[in-house]
Amino acid sequence: MMKKSKIEWTEETWNPTTGCTKVSAGCKHCYAETMAKRLKAMGAPGYDNGFKFSMMPERLEQPLKKKKPTKYFVNSMSDLFHEEMDPLFLDKIMGVMDLTPQHVYQILTKRETAMFDYFQHRKIPDNIWLGVTCEDKKHGVPRIDKLRNIPAKIKFLSVEPLLEDIGEIDLTGIDWVIVGGESGPKARPMDKEWALNVKRQCEEQNVAFFFKQWGTWGADGVKRSKKSNGRILEGQEWNEYPESILTE
Repeated sequence: MMKKSKIEWTEETWNPTTGCTKVSAGCKHCYAETMAKRLKAMGAPGYDNGFKFSMMPERLEQPLKKKKPTKYFVNSMSDLFHEEMDPLFLDKIMGVMDLTPQHVYQILTKRETAMFDYFQHRKIPDNIWLGVTCEDKKHGVPRIDKLRNIPAKIKFLSVEPLLEDIGEIDLTGIDWVIVGGESGPKARPMDKEWALNVKRQCEEQNVAFFFKQWGTWGADGVKRSKKSNGRILEGQEWNEYPESILTE
């Protein structure tokens, strides 16, 4: 079943597949892997295989049952463009999104080439937002070029976990940037200046900026709970969405 999400930038999650494999530094302490193992131990439906990539055809029609416009983070527990994805099943997932224009579907991947290739000869409905993870210079920043060349109405970056100063980035064609620190017992700290560097560039390039969290390490460099560290950056929360830019 779909669930209300605690992820600050969405409303609900929809996971027609579960499980994944690590491809870059941002995957090291994957929250989804930890959660999948816990759900398997609890006997939760859909997690019999733990974190092994699995397709869930029984979940395909879930968004069709909801009329209220909703923002869905698609595959919070997987990657829609995983190497083991059946292209026909992916077509079915996209078909459901096309049939429900009242919803917004936020698709985030670390497999930008597979996403780019998939959409080369397919029309992208306006309610599908496409994003890539941009956690560092080596793996994350190069993903941006592939994303900007996909003709989606909304393109976004998830700069989380932000693992280093990613320097100057070209945000041409990007509509929204989410920044956040890593959470979990083995989380790597995020320096405040790294986050401010991204925020500055969003302001300069007229891109919506959303600060999701400090994570396990606070702005003061102290390790505590994610909730205690909060979401305040420079004295306030930053909750911009791409609509706020597009309607100006």
